[in-house]
Amino acid sequence: MNAATSPTTLVVFDGQRLDIADVLALSRRQAQARLSESPEFRARIQRGADFLDRLLREDGVIYGVTTGYGDSCTVSIPADLVPQLPHHLYTYHGCGLGQFLSPEETRAVLATRLASLCQGVSGVSWALLAQLEQFLCHDLLPLIPAEGSVGASGDLTPLSYVAAALCGERDVWWKGERWAADEALRECGLVPLRLRPKEGLAIMNGTAVMTALACLAWQRAESVVRLATRLTACNVVASAGNAHHFDERLFAVKPHAGQQQVAQRIRDDLASSRPARNEQRLQDRYSLRCAPHVLGVLQDALPFLQQLIENELNSANDNPIIDGDSEQVLHGGHFYGGHIAFAMDSLKNAVANVADLMDRQLALLVDTRYNHGLPPNLSGARGARAAINHGLKALQISVSAWTAEALKLTMPASVFSRSTECHNQDKVSMGTIAARDALRVLTLTEQVLAGMLIAARQGLSLRQDMEPSLQLTPALQGFQAGLCKRVALVDEDRALDAELLSLVQAQQQGAWSGLYEEPNA
Repeated sequence: MNAATSPTTLVVFDGQRLDIADVLALSRRQAQARLSESPEFRARIQRGADFLDRLLREDGVIYGVTTGYGDSCTVSIPADLVPQLPHHLYTYHGCGLGQFLSPEETRAVLATRLASLCQGVSGVSWALLAQLEQFLCHDLLPLIPAEGSVGASGDLTPLSYVAAALCGERDVWWKGERWAADEALRECGLVPLRLRPKEGLAIMNGTAVMTALACLAWQRAESVVRLATRLTACNVVASAGNAHHFDERLFAVKPHAGQQQVAQRIRDDLASSRPARNEQRLQDRYSLRCAPHVLGVLQDALPFLQQLIENELNSANDNPIIDGDSEQVLHGGHFYGGHIAFAMDSLKNAVANVADLMDRQLALLVDTRYNHGLPPNLSGARGARAAINHGLKALQISVSAWTAEALKLTMPASVFSRSTECHNQDKVSMGTIAARDALRVLTLTEQVLAGMLIAARQGLSLRQDMEPSLQLTPALQGFQAGLCKRVALVDEDRALDAELLSLVQAQQQGAWSGLYEEPNA
């Protein structure tokens, strides 16, 4: 079910398949969460809770319900203490550190956890689902430290902050301020939840944090590849490059669909009635000539990574699974985040390569040895003042720094599994760390792209000044006009940090996400 962008749009949670777009809409407050009113759905949830209650009455042994957690599963819990156990789980996991997740990330976490519990095999009560729904509706956002999860036995520590907030403990972010959770609940007309047996595990023992972050990362990566493609076309024009490098017949013989799609986008951006320019230079340098081959890797990876992320989003990923229909308790390891770890390790690698591509293109544009007649450092200064103006010299250094940091973070987190918790969790995914790394690589890459937006604005304008007869395609004309409104020509040296920040924020808010509206190949 695809959520539109209207604030009145509903994302209905009924155990049916959601997609990344639904999570994004909820994370941005462009849609409201709503539990299905279907009697069949509610009955399915109730069957699991009733089955669990009956097992407890019949002295059934259930991991994490009548036993301790993890390596402590051999410890039997006295019947009179069973109701207290879930609250101890989130209490002793209150050891997260690092920055808090952003409001957007936190909403995505709440939505992702609710989606998993709505699969109906976690043995939870309707009251728990309703409390999660109300947190999304009232925008009550648990303050979740980003660090402390190894991504198997799930995102235990960060999700403990969700469990605690649902029960009126710890702090939440509400109406732009930090509140004690119990006070914020009272202001919203809600009461703290008292967790039933298994509900502490059901909230915490899953992949909600890494999956939520992966949804946000995937969307940003899709925007990155689109914008980098358009910028490549701009840079080909600015550097008087050879448009024949993107010929359809050329790419027909190497049938990677994403690579072909990128080449077509660049080819369409460069198409004009004017004959190809500078045909005396047969081959441009790799960062221009091979741009479809670099960007095509990410373009081809996106559909596959989307499938991995959305399968995890629509999974029941706590332990044990409570099958109320067949009345079975199934002990397993669905909390393991290996697929998300792989997706995020792969994504950050492909995205960092985009940053590197853009960095190399900028290095060509600012260097008079390679930019085919453009002024040094793309400075717009003229006459005697050209001597004291340095154009984009420092920007190119910063872009190189951001690129280097992005490349440094491409070491896969998933290979750093550690044996934890008395060797019970002896193989872990590190999926949450991989997702956080991917988001950091994306931020750095978006900063590189912000620098490239300034360079494209500068390079195209300077080339047009040199060649007044140069005609841009309508797509590049519109893109250039938009850039000119956002960024003034750098003719006299000025600080660019405010403009760079504005351009990064514009990217993250989707300013260029609509480039190339055709569907992914």
